[in-house]
Amino acid sequence: MFDYPVYLLYRAGTDLLTLLPLPFLFAMGQISGAVAWLFLPQYRKLALRNVRIAFGDELSETEMRRIVRRHFQQLGANLLCSVKFTRMPIEKILERVRLENFEYAENCFRQKKPFVLCLSHIGSWEFCTRLFPHFAHGQRTATVYQQIRNPYIDRHIREARSRFGVQVLERSEGFGKAIEVLRGGGAIGILIDQHAGDGGLWTPLFGRLASTTPLPALLARRAHAKLIGFAVHTEGFARWRAVAETPIDGDSESIEKLTAHSNEILEKQVRRAPEDWFWVHNRWKTPRPNFLLARYKRGVFLPEKTRPKPFRILIRSSNWLGDAVMSVPAVRAIKAGRPDAHLTVAVPEKLAPLWKIVSGIDEIIALPSKSVIVAAHLFRQKPPFDVAILFPNSLRSALEAFLAGIPRRVGLTGHWRRWLLNQRPRKIFSCGIVHQTYKYLELASMVGANVKPQFPAADPIKRRRDQFKFALCPGAEYGPAKRWPRFAEVSEAIAARFPVRWILFGTAGDGAVGFEIAEKLGEKCVNRIGQTTLGELIDELSACDLLLTNDTGTMHLAALLRVPTISIFGSTEPLRTGPLGRGHRIFRHHVECSPCFLRECPLDFRCMHAVTSAEVVGAIQNMISEQPDPAKSGNVAFTPAFGNHTPV
Repeated sequence: MFDYPVYLLYRAGTDLLTLLPLPFLFAMGQISGAVAWLFLPQYRKLALRNVRIAFGDELSETEMRRIVRRHFQQLGANLLCSVKFTRMPIEKILERVRLENFEYAENCFRQKKPFVLCLSHIGSWEFCTRLFPHFAHGQRTATVYQQIRNPYIDRHIREARSRFGVQVLERSEGFGKAIEVLRGGGAIGILIDQHAGDGGLWTPLFGRLASTTPLPALLARRAHAKLIGFAVHTEGFARWRAVAETPIDGDSESIEKLTAHSNEILEKQVRRAPEDWFWVHNRWKTPRPNFLLARYKRGVFLPEKTRPKPFRILIRSSNWLGDAVMSVPAVRAIKAGRPDAHLTVAVPEKLAPLWKIVSGIDEIIALPSKSVIVAAHLFRQKPPFDVAILFPNSLRSALEAFLAGIPRRVGLTGHWRRWLLNQRPRKIFSCGIVHQTYKYLELASMVGANVKPQFPAADPIKRRRDQFKFALCPGAEYGPAKRWPRFAEVSEAIAARFPVRWILFGTAGDGAVGFEIAEKLGEKCVNRIGQTTLGELIDELSACDLLLTNDTGTMHLAALLRVPTISIFGSTEPLRTGPLGRGHRIFRHHVECSPCFLRECPLDFRCMHAVTSAEVVGAIQNMISEQPDPAKSGNVAFTPAFGNHTPV
């Protein structure tokens, strides 16, 4: 409805501007750019962010802000002057533009050798549509063009460029005509500095991975053409310098290397006059939803000896030990999702030792309290994060990331936090019982990770010493409904039949039940309940041959450490929170009221009483007598049905 009125305003404005002298337009554009810098803070912030990505390690904050301010002025001046160029004779334009190394392009025209012109939004880039047809020596020149939404303005721009002698090729029509132009000895101009989206090749620009169009490289390879970088820099007041870069033979390298070269050309051009580039374009855009790059069509290409600048990911870990361990496979998948991933895990201070033993973690932020303000302050003290992935489904974790100013915040909705998140995956596993680990893995998959669920098998029990070392965790922090009452009987029976030393683990709240078991076992027991930090628990548990436990965080920790477990389930569901991988055994007798997920049993504790001492003792004896099977000692996959649990 408004396309034609907008077109009329556009034509009236451009016609009026062409009546003004070029120096006057340049000055007016500088003033307009300064006003835009002052009154468009969102673009000012975007430009400053981009300048920091490019020069944050090289320039001071004052210098970078100066570049942004001058950029707005230069951009305004060049945009207005570009309008004037469309009505000026080429001879008059060349009086104000100094050509440098232009013989590279002229020689190709004279010798009828095709070349792809790598253009960028630098200075007065529209000048190229006037310059190259003038020096083409009868060869065809063309540009690959993306249609403007307003059809009237689009048609006007196409007609204007055609009058200058530039053939306009619509990107959506394919590239057959472009190859035809090149094979006829002509030239194709392509803008190389736009974010190429899902179809781009991720390769560094100023050290930071950016989605880059492979089109120049593809055309150069197909047509055996050269690649020539070209930019029109602002040299002074209404004065410009047009610089051609040294040609690159399109047959010399792979498409990936040529595409990386195009970014190197662009970087060289930008460094020549930083204020001239189009900084208000989000060249290093964080893609949505797949900001992890493992599944992109063209993938990632890193030139040799290139170490990309980090893409900083903050993972807010769960506050519970068991949930944190169950998220480890997802964290590893996220780390593998892109080669520049710098992974920081934020976790309550008491759980920090867990993440120190997980490979791939670059940094750990130990949260000393439950304060949202303290957490946000700690996040802000670090170099800026690009993304926060929130595993806890809590309002507090979302507030931490929001107050820290992290631009992309990913997590599931719920608990009144939808407004704090700006990437919300669809509801995971809307029906059926699914293991919590798979929920975390699905979240990782939804941001682009390649998920291949594999869980290590537990090490078989071996008599590596005169005495077995068995761990026992008789408590459960969640509540008494998860505590099996027959651990003392089982530990006594095993101690009577095998050379075993039992080591009791748990929190201070498990002191009473621990004292009872320790009193019965006497010298065959070491009571460490309430006496270990998590770091000490990891060290001591990893030296054990077996863990007998309720459904606890220690159970998941043992599975991570490849210690075989025998776990008793009653009020909870092993399909949801059981240990993964072969070598673990679960005892759970289904009764009509389980799983209830209550902290205390309101009835007669029938689910736990259904599990007898004899069957658990028998299982431990079998695990001691079993010989390890080498064929089953590697990684094994877990299927969501019941997988590699061994229910008894």
